Amino acid sequence: MSLLDVQNLRVGFGPATVVSDVSFSIAAGEKFALVGESGSGKTVTSLSILRLNHDAQYGGRILFEGQDLLQKPEVAMRTVRGKDVAMIFQEPMTALNPLFTIGNQIAEVLMLHEGISAKAAAQRTIELLEKTGIPEPQRRALAFPHQLSGGQRQRAMIAMALACKPKLLIADEPTTALDVTIQVQILELLNQLQREENMAVLMITHDLNLVRHFADRVGVMEKGRLIETATTHDLFANPREAYTRKLLASHPQRVVDSVDENAPPLMTGERVRCTFSIKRGWFKTTPFVAVDDVDVQIKPHETLGIVGESGSGKSTLGMALLRLSPASVEGKIGFLGQPISDMSSATLRPMRAKMQVVFQDPFASLSPRRTIEQIVGEGLELHQPQLGREGIRKEVANALSEVGLAPEMMSRYPHEFSGGQRQRIAIARALVLKPELILLDEPTSSLDVSVQQQVLLLLAELQRKYGMAYLFISHDLAVIRAMAHRVMVMKDGKVVEAGKTEEVLSNPSQAYTQRLLAAATYSTLSKTSVRQAGVAPA
Repeated sequence: MSLLDVQNLRVGFGPATVVSDVSFSIAAGEKFALVGESGSGKTVTSLSILRLNHDAQYGGRILFEGQDLLQKPEVAMRTVRGKDVAMIFQEPMTALNPLFTIGNQIAEVLMLHEGISAKAAAQRTIELLEKTGIPEPQRRALAFPHQLSGGQRQRAMIAMALACKPKLLIADEPTTALDVTIQVQILELLNQLQREENMAVLMITHDLNLVRHFADRVGVMEKGRLIETATTHDLFANPREAYTRKLLASHPQRVVDSVDENAPPLMTGERVRCTFSIKRGWFKTTPFVAVDDVDVQIKPHETLGIVGESGSGKSTLGMALLRLSPASVEGKIGFLGQPISDMSSATLRPMRAKMQVVFQDPFASLSPRRTIEQIVGEGLELHQPQLGREGIRKEVANALSEVGLAPEMMSRYPHEFSGGQRQRIAIARALVLKPELILLDEPTSSLDVSVQQQVLLLLAELQRKYGMAYLFISHDLAVIRAMAHRVMVMKDGKVVEAGKTEEVLSNPSQAYTQRLLAAATYSTLSKTSVRQAGVAPA
């Protein structure tokens, strides 16, 4: 008997059917992956197993250890969720409770399902955080979700899901927000736990390199249907469907134009240093240097890529350059020839129209209570009120068209869009003001490979059309290679290597950069060669 047997699953929301006649099974200890483009129904299918789709109508059967989960009462499902079947969600910032510390949230799972004491749960929590690669686990357990980086929040989610050693782990894009070296560690960790506990894993992912290395079997979804299922080897060697072949052929392609090297810099940073105050008990604080004496220069029309592991300081540096960081910032920052380091907020406000941000997590950065028209038009209302209501509406419609969305979508809310569409909305919000510089903080990390390439081509076309500069922060070296003219590699708040993208990524001089590149090509390396390159398992 299969551990999980999904039979003719149908999922509908109102009159719309989004998953139709999906059937697959997962044996105990098996690793099964569902892949497909954004909006193909793979996440809805996985959420259906735990009945987590809000206001959904289900059809078919979902048998777990022979019992139909669709027929269980809600009280019985609560004993299944987190204990027998656990889930790693795609967007940790929205899945974690912002009012409780990471340690409290993990300990709660252990206390509810295993009945252990608070003290024992706290100790287990620290062990789990350490096992998933979070540095200083005792201190991080006392942190709130907003105090962790994107990768650290994802690792905390993984620790929470693994707390009760579930029989089935549903992993919805579990490595989306993680840098390449931590991706390797998490895969090694999941492999180790799967072998030790004979745990089955249902992996939802757009990362085909991850699938090639991790999964035993793969199912491909398109428009709510499961169109192809095969062993991982057979699928990659001989895909049957044209759609599968298109997914396998999707890779970031280099799409950059030349830059005038003699042009004056658009933005500069000299000896930029960012320091946070870390609480130590009730009254003591300790300074933590997140960015240490970094020099930055961005030319007009140029894309500067910043890469590094989670917590290396790359996002903090980007926010500091735009005067958006809560840290104490030292050094000199210039923009459009003016020093902005010590500029007051009131004086800086008009210049903010020229510098915009696309955040890593579009679902968290787009207000759920505002329509797309209100979200995209907010900057125009502040910086160009003379346009009036109809003028702003016209500009919003144009911005949506620029990013490949129909203007008729203006009346919708963020939750009504797929991940790829939400990222396009975030780009439209930044684009509508026609800025000189856009900070792109992991803009494609949550996108499947085909949509990722569409967004990269879109960004390249917009840069070509409007002459914008990009500060592109990413842990995906393939994306940086495709988009960036120059690259800076950061580690522990310092720049360890910098130069032209092709030179740095083709012939890195620093061991740390070599380790990042080795991890990025993990799917083509054996475990032995990865370890020799310095990528240690968790």
